[in-house]
Amino acid sequence: MMEKNRNFFITIALSVLILTLWQVFYMNPRIERQRELAQIEADRAAQQNPGQTTNNIPTTPVAPGTSVPGTDGATVENRAQAIAASPRVEIDTPSIAGTINLKGGRIDDVKLKGYHLTVDKDSPNIELLNPSMLPNGFYAEIGYVGDADSGAMPGPDTLWSVEGNPVLTPTTPVVLTYSNDKGVTFKRQVSVDANYMFTLTDTVTNAGSAPVSLNNYGRVTRFDKPTHASIYVLHEGLIGVTGEEGLEEIKYSKIEDEKSVVPGKSTDGWLGITDKYWALALVPSGKQPFQPRYSYLEDGRTRYQSDFLTDTITVAPGASETLETLVFAGAKEVAKVQAYETDRNIRQFDLLIDWGWFYFITKPMFFLIDWFFKLFGNFGLAILATTVVVKAIFFPLANKSYASMANMKKVQPKLLEIREKYADDKMKQQQAMMELYKTEKINPIAGCWPVLLQIPVFFALYKVLYVTIEMRHAPFFGWIQDLAAPDPTSLFNLFGLLPFMVPQYLHIGVWPLIMGVTMFLQMRMNPTPPDPTQAMIFNWMPVVFTFMLSSFPAGLVIYWAWNNTLSVIQQGIIMKRQGAKIELWDNLASMFKRKPKPAE
Repeated sequence: MMEKNRNFFITIALSVLILTLWQVFYMNPRIERQRELAQIEADRAAQQNPGQTTNNIPTTPVAPGTSVPGTDGATVENRAQAIAASPRVEIDTPSIAGTINLKGGRIDDVKLKGYHLTVDKDSPNIELLNPSMLPNGFYAEIGYVGDADSGAMPGPDTLWSVEGNPVLTPTTPVVLTYSNDKGVTFKRQVSVDANYMFTLTDTVTNAGSAPVSLNNYGRVTRFDKPTHASIYVLHEGLIGVTGEEGLEEIKYSKIEDEKSVVPGKSTDGWLGITDKYWALALVPSGKQPFQPRYSYLEDGRTRYQSDFLTDTITVAPGASETLETLVFAGAKEVAKVQAYETDRNIRQFDLLIDWGWFYFITKPMFFLIDWFFKLFGNFGLAILATTVVVKAIFFPLANKSYASMANMKKVQPKLLEIREKYADDKMKQQQAMMELYKTEKINPIAGCWPVLLQIPVFFALYKVLYVTIEMRHAPFFGWIQDLAAPDPTSLFNLFGLLPFMVPQYLHIGVWPLIMGVTMFLQMRMNPTPPDPTQAMIFNWMPVVFTFMLSSFPAGLVIYWAWNNTLSVIQQGIIMKRQGAKIELWDNLASMFKRKPKPAE
């Protein structure tokens, strides 16, 4: 009975794993491809449909007596026309290219030089930020609001002037200026590093005869959302770390329902909008407390917005105030994000990357894989090496587990005797079996631990492959050119030899087949469960996993196949040392033996 319980526990664990993985992960690669296609179609639509118009959007209140200006109405045109519609300052760094819109002082045109839409290096660069007049408008804006006595404040419609150099590079900052009718001058120095961080240093000088009161605001505004933004394992949407609340992750669907989320005031932190691989985030000045807010706004043109508004700043006549705001616009590369957190003293900026619930496993696993990548120069080899390390870490527990399983095999004849002796008395049968386990010092459920321990490791590796941009478009060898995408080959067109496309559900590549074979061999290391239902599940498990993992990232399938191979070798060595019979060869041979006909 305890043997059945052991198999029952293993069956439950595997069944739960199958259901969870199928529901959570199966559609992700397909949706990712749909997202890329949607981006291409959106770009085409923007080029083919000039002349569409949007409504004027009124001011959006943030706090009593003050407001963050709303988004200006605009004409939807293709991207080149949208950029040409206003004067701009060029951005040219090793990592990004684009322009700053002098109308509103917006950072709304950023392309990432190191990242392409597809694996093809000739495909377009990722367009992270876009002007508001496009359907996929996405930008950052820093401005001010004030009362009537303060004069006109720099906002969405303000046209800034450029002093001197018109090109922003890591070595040449750009200076923008604006003066209002009350004698208040705003001088903004915009600098950028070699990666993805802009620094906006605003000096407000009051040349008038009366004090000036104003509030500094910043906002990240977006008009569209990713096609797969609702995926359970990945956060995409509004995000920030501010005040006592700390991390706020607000999905698009949630903010659409709640309309607005207003945490408590803060004196440090950051906020913005994140995608799977990219993000736009603001780090307000620490000089003044600020009110963060996350919103879904429907006044005219619907949009998603993360913004902040500082407490009132008073500038005396003849005096100046300086505020510094950081703007991150780029790829969520782990090393660079963590360097910004440390070097710029940005609280928990590493949470911009969604490490997930198993972050205590996910982050160390990433750093281990990254270390091996620097050693071998290939992320696929790094995954194989990491698997060996993980197996070594769990070796003592696995060794004990497999030893217990080997002992279980050794006492199989005694268990059969007990079952036959007490066939009509289940209570005595269980008592006798428990006494046998106690005498032989066997834990009947020890075999469950290797399976159960593998689940969080599997999830953690999936997160590493799925959310870290370092794995995006990372090649292995041969036909695997992207470890974060499924194996592109398929058994049903003879791996590309036959000239036709295979439906997604039949897309079973070479590596999923290898994984299925290794899983089949691992399961055949153990005796066939006596219960017919359990035996059927164990027989079909490799087939189900082969179909299911065919749509998973190739890196994860390679890990699973390699892990299975190591497990077979490890289990075989331990069983041999324990003097237990290795069932693999007998189980394989029995598959080809003719079964005797039942007696009539």
